[in-house]
Amino acid sequence: MAPRITVIGTGYLGATHAAAMAELGFEVLGLDVDPGKIEMLGRGRVPMYEPGLEELLQKHVAGLEGSTGRLRFTTSWEEVGEFGDVHFVCVNTPQKHGEYACDMSYVDAAVTSLAAVLHRPALVVGKSTVPVGSAARLARLLAELAPAGDDVELAWNPEFLREGFAVQDTLHPDRIVVGVAGEHGEKLLREVYAGPIGEGTPFVVADYPTAELVKTAANSFLATKISFINAMAEVCEAADGDVVKLAEAIGHDDRIGKKFLRAGVGFGGGCLPKDIRAFMARAGELGADQALTFLREVDSINMRRRAHMVELAREAVGGSFLGQRVAVLGATFKPDSDDVRDSPALNVAGQIHLQGGQVTVYDPKGMDNARRLFPTLAYAPSALEACRGARVVLHLTEWGEFRELDPAAVAAVVADRHLIDGRNALDAAAWRDAGWTFRAMGRPRA
Repeated sequence: MAPRITVIGTGYLGATHAAAMAELGFEVLGLDVDPGKIEMLGRGRVPMYEPGLEELLQKHVAGLEGSTGRLRFTTSWEEVGEFGDVHFVCVNTPQKHGEYACDMSYVDAAVTSLAAVLHRPALVVGKSTVPVGSAARLARLLAELAPAGDDVELAWNPEFLREGFAVQDTLHPDRIVVGVAGEHGEKLLREVYAGPIGEGTPFVVADYPTAELVKTAANSFLATKISFINAMAEVCEAADGDVVKLAEAIGHDDRIGKKFLRAGVGFGGGCLPKDIRAFMARAGELGADQALTFLREVDSINMRRRAHMVELAREAVGGSFLGQRVAVLGATFKPDSDDVRDSPALNVAGQIHLQGGQVTVYDPKGMDNARRLFPTLAYAPSALEACRGARVVLHLTEWGEFRELDPAAVAAVVADRHLIDGRNALDAAAWRDAGWTFRAMGRPRA
């Protein structure tokens, strides 16, 4: 008989994981402490934008017409304890306020509440990104608090979701990593992930610390690669070189590769920035802080790109933002998402606004979240409306919609034809042919 699965926490990670487990054929029960979120999910709706997720939910949520009925949601810990054989913990681990360290309060609260209702053998599987050493501590907590005692086992199974591709990444992952303390946990997880394993997905078995380190190590490497090419962009601007051609040339080296070599305004979101900072903080606690000092420069380069974009925009409007109209195309930290957490686009928009600029923002999916975070900015219903009357247009999130803009049509509504491409994604020749002064980070002026 297939194990029954619960998912604790139904935010971005949890909702996606619950829907994917139902798609893989399991009976799934999702839990959240927020009744409003549970009610929404029970209607097959999601509180965030993620391509394909809502359709997958509606395919499986019990009570919806034509659904498989394999997926339900609850606020009851007792129901979760009675139902589940494998419990996935998918709660948030944000950065602590005013610190680099990770806030473990949500994970600790979830594991404590879950432990109290585990009266029979179960496998608890952590998916949240946590500081190394957390799994061993949580395993001890489970053994102490769970009525089933030693019959409750812990495993750590980090997530590697890319926003915009989360459903694909869950159903067809590029690797599955599990940190286990015994053969039973490994066997159960091989059963849970039998579908992807059968497709050829590598299944990596490790100890707790190694499994915990994989996600932060991977994100640190990606952040380093992004900041490296952005550092090269700084050198290219000083030497009048072209960072796009530079990236193309070095990307042909298989040891380097082409991915994550697009220079621009830098990375943001809910993972990379907070994960590398938490990694540095934890390394310091372990006495290995010197091993990760390079990540401070990675973070510094990244934040410097935002300041540089503000400088380029100030130069374009004549040296002062006071009273100048500025159009910002993009609010989310990346396309195909509505996530505005630590968004470079909004950070730049906010800095310009604080310096007296009249900033108008447009984003295909992130407008509501942006308004909540930056209510003092102006927002437009379309890219053209955002650009109306602008002295400079800033392209800060690489949505496909912005690549398809007609430079002539935009030229007809702006005050001045100044465009700065913060993502190196637009066709410079097409914009220049339409009479625009086109700047891109790390590229020659003409």
